[in-house]
Amino acid sequence: MRNTIALVLGGGRGSRLYPLTKYRSKPAVPVAGKYRLIDIPLSNCINSNLKRIYVLTQFNSVSLHRHIRQTYRFSSFEAGFVEILAAQQTLEKSDWYQGTADAVRKNLRYVNQPDVDHVLVLSGDQLYRTDFSEMLATHRQSGADVTIATLPVQRRDASSLGIMRVDDHGQVTGFLEKPQTEKDLSLVLSDPAWIDSQGIKSRGRDCLASMGIYLFNRETLVDVLTKTNYHDFGKEVFPASIRSRKVQAHLFDGYWEDIGTIRAFFQANLDLAQRHPQFELETATAPIFTRARYLPPARIDEATIRHSLVAEGCTIGRNVVIDNSVIGLRCRIADDVTIRNSILMGADSYDSPTAQRESAIPPLGVGQGTVIENAIIDKGARIGRDTRVLNQQQLDTSPETVEAMIVDGILVVERDAVLPDGWRFTPPEV
Repeated sequence: MRNTIALVLGGGRGSRLYPLTKYRSKPAVPVAGKYRLIDIPLSNCINSNLKRIYVLTQFNSVSLHRHIRQTYRFSSFEAGFVEILAAQQTLEKSDWYQGTADAVRKNLRYVNQPDVDHVLVLSGDQLYRTDFSEMLATHRQSGADVTIATLPVQRRDASSLGIMRVDDHGQVTGFLEKPQTEKDLSLVLSDPAWIDSQGIKSRGRDCLASMGIYLFNRETLVDVLTKTNYHDFGKEVFPASIRSRKVQAHLFDGYWEDIGTIRAFFQANLDLAQRHPQFELETATAPIFTRARYLPPARIDEATIRHSLVAEGCTIGRNVVIDNSVIGLRCRIADDVTIRNSILMGADSYDSPTAQRESAIPPLGVGQGTVIENAIIDKGARIGRDTRVLNQQQLDTSPETVEAMIVDGILVVERDAVLPDGWRFTPPEV
């Protein structure tokens, strides 16, 4: 891994995760109470002994930059780094990134170095755990120009993924983005026997989905990006490489989730709170790293908590019920509060006692007697007493208000929102 660099793509608008991406980039969105999405690919790299990492950013990237700068510092005795490559004007280029491939093209000077043999291209918004050294071994043993991480899936799941076909040696011979019909699907079905031959039980899974993780020979990547004007890896670079290069599939059979929508984000977080989650946060060999905050333990009075995650620095009052939820850093939850099937992201700081006494708005956190159900509460929210933070009208979507909106049936309270005592969600007239 010493001669491999990683490029983590973190610059997209993240429009499908709006309003969580209203003030931050998608990789900076908090996850599992105390982490950010960017921590997942960076931790996978570090645990794989890959410690030369560039993060390419563009939109709403201030909080992402701050998090990376405060978290990922290697020892002066290690030749490792996590550096940010923000979109910028240079003598060669003066426009924004036009896509994932274009972002890498504009930073080829960092790729085209004599001590770089392989380039790993990752997404900054996926939840998974893997050892990239195994992918490098597949790449080298097969003599491939490009290796792509693939996930076996069943046919019913193929319509929302990019599906590829491989031959008996694992070389990718075909690719189709989101096949919708049986006729389309028949063009990219793979032999389950090949999956079984790789030590993974196919269990009827005859579709191989792209995970959006690519390992290139450096010369191949430089050649492709300098001789074409392709903007996107998944839609252009990868399909074109299948026709002209040797592209190898590397099988992965663990938990993998693309956090692309509010519904996917909501469900992935709640899944982490289950008794036996598919993605384990607790592990001795491959931890998820994040910023050290030096917070006190959570203080809990007389609460009933089931199937939930509670982060550090929280204060939870009496007669509180928390069920199937994620409670983020520094959450203050007053007495007689009920929280079900919800994500509270917490706060970046505590209220000072003086500010609480002198302010006319509710303090940071959740006020007494409040009920929160099927909701996402972004950071810094101030929720008053006896509020009802739930989708009472059972709407699937709603226009955005100053405080909240409904996306995928989930009520999302925006960052730093203030909900006064007795608040109820009332969607505006369309």
